[in-house]
Amino acid sequence: MRIEVDDLTGPQVIGLLEAHVTEMLANSPEDSMHALDVAALRKPEITFWSAWDGGELAGCGAIKELDPAHGEIKSMRTTAAYRGRGVASQLLRHILAEAGARGYRRLSLETGSSEFYRPAVRLYERYGFEHCGPFADYAEDPHSVFMTRAL
Repeated sequence: MRIEVDDLTGPQVIGLLEAHVTEMLANSPEDSMHALDVAALRKPEITFWSAWDGGELAGCGAIKELDPAHGEIKSMRTTAAYRGRGVASQLLRHILAEAGARGYRRLSLETGSSEFYRPAVRLYERYGFEHCGPFADYAEDPHSVFMTRAL
C-alpha cells in the first residue's frame, strides 16, 4: 500500500470524496453532517492523503490543523473494493505518525452516532481514541460522536 499526499485533482479521488459526502448525507441529518467537499479539503490547514494499491485507489484520509498542538482527522474513507482489508488501519497509523511528527499533542475527530458509523467508532477505539465532548467549532449534537487521543 502506497500512501501519498494528494492534490485532490485526480478523478478517482474526486469520485471517492463525492460518494463519501453523498453517503454521509444519506446517514446523517444535513445540519449534522460535517464531511468536507473537495474545495474545503484544499485549504492550507488540511493535508490530504490517498492510499493506492498499484494503480487502484484504496482509500483516503486527512488532517486539519486546529492549532499547533491539536489536529483533527477528516475524510477517512475506504473504497468499497478495499473494505475489510486493513486500509483504514494503515491510513490511521499514517495519520497518527504524521501528527506525532508535527508535534501535535492531541488528535481529535467527529463521526456520526448511528449504527452506520459503528465500524468507524470501533476502529478509532482500537487505536486509543476516547469519547469526549465537542472541540473546535463543533457543538453538542445527538447525531455526532466526538473522540480524541493524546499523542
